[in-house]
Amino acid sequence: MSEVYTFQSGNSPLLISVPHDGRSLAPGMAERMTGAGRALPDTDWHVAKLYEFARDLGASMLAANFSRYVVDLNRPSSNEALYPGQLATGLCPEQTFAGDDIYKSGGVAAEEQAERASRYWEPYHEQLATTLNALRTRHGYALLWDAHSIPSRVPRLFEGELPALNIGTFGGRSCAAELEKAVAAVAAASPFSHVVNGRFQGGFITREYGRPLEHVHAVQLEIAQRVYMDELATTLDAQKVSQLRDTLRLMLESLIKTAQRGYA
Repeated sequence: MSEVYTFQSGNSPLLISVPHDGRSLAPGMAERMTGAGRALPDTDWHVAKLYEFARDLGASMLAANFSRYVVDLNRPSSNEALYPGQLATGLCPEQTFAGDDIYKSGGVAAEEQAERASRYWEPYHEQLATTLNALRTRHGYALLWDAHSIPSRVPRLFEGELPALNIGTFGGRSCAAELEKAVAAVAAASPFSHVVNGRFQGGFITREYGRPLEHVHAVQLEIAQRVYMDELATTLDAQKVSQLRDTLRLMLESLIKTAQRGYA
């Protein structure tokens, strides 16, 4: 049992990672934060709940308990930028996506960043790596689905309104081509707009663990939050959730079935 994450084991080759839905803060952190920071606006709201159905598919699920403001699990611990030339939000963010300060003053010093990485980042990634290795040993391959969401409009990160479903495979490098095609085909047939390897091609988790030649295949899905919730109130819309879950189920089923046909 870990305070850092919640983990449930399944019996299929699929692991769903939810690194940004956590809301907990490190001890003493809230007192240092601004009102904008304490509101946790960049949370991937309700994503773990969206994927609860995946247990019926036999999927394992790993979900972070702590906010991305404590440490961003989808960034390298070295804090290097994932998208050169674009805004980098960092391992321990000091501004929200909207540009508001998260801390009243001081930010997060290098020593504190290292301590947070040790306490929160490393245990999550140890569990992630251990689970994928176990799945590959048991099934001959492992499938990783990195589950995210984001407001539909974030002017500092991208222009205009984001497509509903943003599939990322690190430009095709994190999974077999047939797996990418299978997931994209379901998205194309759904009621939702979609893009493959657009603005969000996959963060550190997708890039680090997606190793097709070693029979570990990773896909990131970034969902525009208008698709399933009221973005201003951050509350779920039951009707929207039901429609989205239908598509998510088909995407995951297609991923699993395509892998079973020998493409993993």
